[in-house]
Amino acid sequence: MIYRSLALIALPALWTLLFVAIPAALILKISFAEPQLAQPPYTPLFEAGEYGLVLKAHLANYTLIFSDPLYIRALGNSLLYAGIATLCCLALGLAIARAVSCAAPRWQPLLLTLIILPFWTSFLIRVYAWIALLKPEGLINAALMGLGLIDEPLVMINTGFGVVIGMTYTYLPFAILPIYASLIGQSPRLTEAAVDLGASPIAAFWLVTVPLARSGILAAGLMVFIPTVGEFVIPDLLGGSATIMLGQALWSEFFSNRDWTMASALAVILTILLLAPALILQRLELGSRPGMKK
Repeated sequence: MIYRSLALIALPALWTLLFVAIPAALILKISFAEPQLAQPPYTPLFEAGEYGLVLKAHLANYTLIFSDPLYIRALGNSLLYAGIATLCCLALGLAIARAVSCAAPRWQPLLLTLIILPFWTSFLIRVYAWIALLKPEGLINAALMGLGLIDEPLVMINTGFGVVIGMTYTYLPFAILPIYASLIGQSPRLTEAAVDLGASPIAAFWLVTVPLARSGILAAGLMVFIPTVGEFVIPDLLGGSATIMLGQALWSEFFSNRDWTMASALAVILTILLLAPALILQRLELGSRPGMKK
């Protein structure tokens, strides 16, 4: 039994070490190096000196990230668009998850299947479909002009609006499913009791249902925010030069400029941005448990 318990602990630890800790350490190491025209295309972090190994760490990449307007704009756009898309997904996901959880049990599997149905299609094809919808001669502008609501096509492609719409559509199922899982376990009698005590249905929803679904809502926000911060394909196809995000900047530095050190520094910054909400969520979850200190 002891050996079996050790094996259960050792296997995940080994997996984390090989595929998370060591790659992260290598990226961190490269981020403190300087680029060079050699193989590998960066200077070593340690060099042999008169009295042993000498640390040759450089902060030039991080200094440039927080001083260059391009990287500052990419950082700001990543936080802004990911934040707006997360809020949109939470609002829509809460409404849809509530509707599914209130549906008859025999219809819920079908509704959940329809929610995850887009995952059966290529992600790239779904993003390309939004180009046909959002472009000036696309279906949305044609419908609005046909109804007489606008006189000329709206500019929706190559804008922040297009990026947010694409990310909201793509990651909406990631918000619906955790919220649905938290709502389906609630007893409808709680809302009925709140209504019997004088609360309106809307007030009962916000004062009873939403607080009880707090863990699902937080998990949904995390599952949407983390991938959207580092999104590359959607801003590249639906956005323009003014909507550059960290994922695009990282790709450009690595594949176009061949600057591994700057790409690694951007990857470290992106990792910090992804870890921050996860740690905040863990803090909130621990603080909400009885007997846990906040």
